[in-house]
Amino acid sequence: MSESFWRGRRVLVTGHTGFKGGWLTLWLQHLGAQVHGIALEPPTDPSFFKAIRWPDSLIDHRIDIRDARAVHEAVTTARPSIIFHLAAQPLVRESYQDPVGTFTTNVIGTVHVLEAARACPDVRGVVNVTSDKCYENDESGTEYAESDRLGGSDPYSCSKACAELVSTSYRRSFLSADGAPRLASARAGNVYGGGDWAVDRVVPDCIRAFTRGQDVVLRRPGATRPWQHVLDALRGYLMLAERAVTDPTAFGSAYNFGPPPGPAASVGELVAGIASRWGNGASWRVADGDHPHEATMLRLDSTKARRTLGWSPLIPLAEGLDLTTEWYREFVGGDGDMTETSLAQIRHVESRAAASHP
Repeated sequence: MSESFWRGRRVLVTGHTGFKGGWLTLWLQHLGAQVHGIALEPPTDPSFFKAIRWPDSLIDHRIDIRDARAVHEAVTTARPSIIFHLAAQPLVRESYQDPVGTFTTNVIGTVHVLEAARACPDVRGVVNVTSDKCYENDESGTEYAESDRLGGSDPYSCSKACAELVSTSYRRSFLSADGAPRLASARAGNVYGGGDWAVDRVVPDCIRAFTRGQDVVLRRPGATRPWQHVLDALRGYLMLAERAVTDPTAFGSAYNFGPPPGPAASVGELVAGIASRWGNGASWRVADGDHPHEATMLRLDSTKARRTLGWSPLIPLAEGLDLTTEWYREFVGGDGDMTETSLAQIRHVESRAAASHP
């Protein structure tokens, strides 16, 4: 990443009150960008967004991306050079309870953002953040590449596959001409890190249980996921946006951002790592009863990002769990400055990135 590229640049982040959106917004402000955000209220309480002391320079709009007019007006007002689209209904189990809301938010909401982007002459690049779950996953252990078939059994996964198809359609129909903004999409693995409080996500479930002195209850401890610290994924998004603007003929497409090749940790192994760091007798048990379908094995091939962007993950799982547990311990203890703690972790990753690209 080039700090000079971001300094003073106008950037719009949808979903900036969410977990990944909040970390991305903080990083962009750290880089000197002028950030506008459009989102609903923070989805949880506590939340990463509420834990941070935001400067007055953050232009914060409460807008539902299903409202096409409001999205258009916000983009027109912000006049961003780059849009990061992260606003979404992000939970698999919630998608079973509200499939209509999931599809309208994740698919039609994406259409609204892209319509507003192509109507704004200031926009030079858009990064549509979808999910690793957009692939038609046969759970064979195959590492899915960007050219593999899209699909999804549950409404959430299917909606993200649909959002990828929307991106392809807009790219081919409207955003390929000279002068049009470049549209890339980012498919990250299962991200974790400090400040996530979503329901039915393994790390927040652990912290909630451990702070109450309870066992965390796991549905599928043997399931594997492409675990990745949130700052590794966000570094990929920032690099992709920068390249989409500086080299638009080459970087308007889909990119995977996942952990390095090799065996993936199971849910049980991840939780055991958090429990050992938390101490105080923290432990887990298996949930009783039946549960909706979720993939038990999912892996990503990030060769394209490594070869064309120069991106590779920098934070191994053990280090990522250290950073994550440190963040939550300071928050739960009530005596930490979460803004400074979060910025220190961002600077740590920046220094690692600089050392890897001397």
